[in-house]
Amino acid sequence: GITLMREIPFAMIQFPMYEALKKYWADHLQDGVPVNPVQAAACGSFSGGVAAGLTTPLDVIKTRLMLGADKDGRLYQSVGDVVRRTSQEGLGVFFSGIQP
Repeated sequence: GITLMREIPFAMIQFPMYEALKKYWADHLQDGVPVNPVQAAACGSFSGGVAAGLTTPLDVIKTRLMLGADKDGRLYQSVGDVVRRTSQEGLGVFFSGIQP
């Protein structure tokens, strides 16, 4: 349920970006020679980082819903309730954890 709310958008960003980066690297930086495993890992790391950053708000919502209650112990009723109450803390809260 709630885990898919983050995982599907993450995968829809990460995998196409990964494949596009590998193709770009091979076609434009190596004259058509396929990337090696280390280069593919670099493409995967970069695309995974971008996908994680873009889906951080969904991860914050998922985590709070899984915790079940806010910092004052009030239970969350739904995803919409999590979004509403979290947004009252400021929009930056949705990007908690994106920086090192």
